[in-house]
Amino acid sequence: MNFASRVRAAGAAAIFCAGAIASNPARPQASAAISDQKPKERGRVVFSHPLPALDGSRLKATVVEVNYGPGESSPPHSHPCAVIGYLLEGSIRTQVKGEPAQTIHAGGSFYEAPNGVHLVSANASQIQPARLLAYFVCDHDAALSTNMPAPATPEEK
Repeated sequence: MNFASRVRAAGAAAIFCAGAIASNPARPQASAAISDQKPKERGRVVFSHPLPALDGSRLKATVVEVNYGPGESSPPHSHPCAVIGYLLEGSIRTQVKGEPAQTIHAGGSFYEAPNGVHLVSANASQIQPARLLAYFVCDHDAALSTNMPAPATPEEK
């Protein structure tokens, strides 16, 4: 049997099998069972927050992965742009000046307004690492993070 004959035979066999499956009386019941299932949800809103007024002609989004080892923290700092954080792993403690401190766990999100002073940014665990994505939405070029000067001690005044 040459190649062309084998292709025709395979095609005929496929058509026969398709017809046999289509005429199988058990198939309508299986289709009904499948069609009764709800479609799997592929997406969900995990966070929504209004953004400040921005120059739409200069918008830029930057995503930064932030990793904190057990017990690690960042010094007080500020971001010139709006930041949305999403915890991928672990838990963090966070506090922006003028707002209550909070602990965010994996799957949780938070918002930081532009130029807010981030007083606390730390892994909440002394044992497990923490990992988050920080989404910066900017309308100008600037360093994404600036450390704040340490407060003066009584001896320095």
